[in-house]
Amino acid sequence: MYTTCVFCHRPLGANEVIEAFPVGRRLAFDAARGRLWVVCRKCERWNLTPLEERWEAVENCERIFRDTRVRISTENIGLARHPEGLALVRIGEPLRPEFAAWRYGDQFGRRRRRKILYGAGAAVVVGGVVAGGLAAGVLSGAFLSQSGNLVNLWVNARTLVKLRPDGGGVIKLKNQDLQGTRLRPADDGDGFKIQIRKGKRKVWYDGAEARRFVGAILPRINAMGGNPETVKKAVDRIETAGHPERFLMHTAELDSYHDNSRVPGYINKMPKPTKLALEMALHEEQERRALEGELWQLEQAWKEAEEIAEIADNLFLPEGAEDFIREHGVNQDGEKSRSDRA
Repeated sequence: MYTTCVFCHRPLGANEVIEAFPVGRRLAFDAARGRLWVVCRKCERWNLTPLEERWEAVENCERIFRDTRVRISTENIGLARHPEGLALVRIGEPLRPEFAAWRYGDQFGRRRRRKILYGAGAAVVVGGVVAGGLAAGVLSGAFLSQSGNLVNLWVNARTLVKLRPDGGGVIKLKNQDLQGTRLRPADDGDGFKIQIRKGKRKVWYDGAEARRFVGAILPRINAMGGNPETVKKAVDRIETAGHPERFLMHTAELDSYHDNSRVPGYINKMPKPTKLALEMALHEEQERRALEGELWQLEQAWKEAEEIAEIADNLFLPEGAEDFIREHGVNQDGEKSRSDRA
């Protein structure tokens, strides 16, 4: 097992994820052909691993790739990032699109529990003040009737979100301002736009700025999180749309969620699962866009590395071995081929 790049002779690094092959911080694998490369992070060249070191490692890579949710695929190549830092490049047909409820269930569940605890803590503090005041005889009925209003005034007076437009400055939004956020299709039909309300002033933003702003606003609107049933409903909405981006556009295009003037698109008027689904879909698209920038480079590098791998592997195989593997081997889902089952 080599630990340095055969091209630039730099160290390839190590990982603690693939037990059968703890070398490298980026591994590329082709489960159908049984090939494994270590991609050098210095020169970006693909180092083909020896035959005897591949098989168990390729199986581990395939299993971990399927379990990793931060991933994106094109027609021939997929890229996934393991939480411990290992990048996996998968060669072959893309996996069926998946949207995991568990990825967001914990996040929204913690948010919900935290909000409940904060509310209970505030109630205890107010209750303690009231009890102490009653004992001392200094609290009147008028104060008691206004205590809830005082809490609401304090909550509504806080700045919850700070937005920084591309043109400079800072927009400070309070709870009342967030209720005026609207989501609609962009004027050019490409993506969506959002309306930010600050007092009586309303401004539309689109493109990357709209995504950035709504990405900051949605967690505050969804501050209460959601229980498992609500999270599942949110996931179902995205899966029904077929893709996070399509869900975002479909929601923006709906002539629904009106205010009292029948003006559509208010996020705070949407059902709770829809609001959670918006936050999920936006997060998914942000991760996809971050990974997409690398895919076209990886595909070109794979095509070059594949030519070298085919020559190298065939040096060690008897004539006709490739045909035998295709006929009696396994497909990318781990199932035996049709001819072998027959």
